[in-house]
Amino acid sequence: MRNITGTADWKEAHPGAIIGLLEISSVENTSASPELNQRKRQVEARLRKDYAGFTRGEFLALPMMAAYEKYYRRFDKTYHVLLQVESIVLKSRNLPDVSPLVDANFTAEVDTLVLTAGHDADRLSEPVVIDNSRTGEVIPAMNGYTKTIRAGDMVMRDRHGISCTILYGQDNRSPITPETRHVLYVAYAPLGVSAGAVENQLNQIEQNVRLFSRQAQVEQKRLLVA
Repeated sequence: MRNITGTADWKEAHPGAIIGLLEISSVENTSASPELNQRKRQVEARLRKDYAGFTRGEFLALPMMAAYEKYYRRFDKTYHVLLQVESIVLKSRNLPDVSPLVDANFTAEVDTLVLTAGHDADRLSEPVVIDNSRTGEVIPAMNGYTKTIRAGDMVMRDRHGISCTILYGQDNRSPITPETRHVLYVAYAPLGVSAGAVENQLNQIEQNVRLFSRQAQVEQKRLLVA
């Protein structure tokens, strides 16, 4: 089990923020899951029904969206889960097929609207901490480029550097791959997102994972509160 803590800087910079941690071992990530694909179609159908005809303003009036939009607006950014939900509802696009462990997260994320990253836990080196980003810091982004990030963002870092940031996503050192057998999901919730919403997100991810990995073992499922 990975020992993950929140720094004093994170708690001072982001009072009221919540981090949800779900670590699961003995998982499979090698083949498509008909059960998970069925779950994806169900979530897409519900979103299209519940949000039919929604405008951008109506999406942003949803309490969960409003909390994230307030956070992102500080950095002149748009909450990317909002864009994903809009593409499903307004453009009739389906959830992507990446891999079961990734799709388990994406499916829960658009359903609950709680931002969550997924890592290969074996590729993270302790100490692993939730922290506040500083001026001039960089992240080796998923696209292979090194990205300079903004100061004041919530981040997770391990011994080698920043592993994830709310605004810029995950690094290229610890992503989920077909070989991943030990996964860590990290939900990022700014002030205004309830503990119950984060717990619901973690529970939904676990349920999705068990659709294709019934032997999965939960190593930890808990919240860090600033």
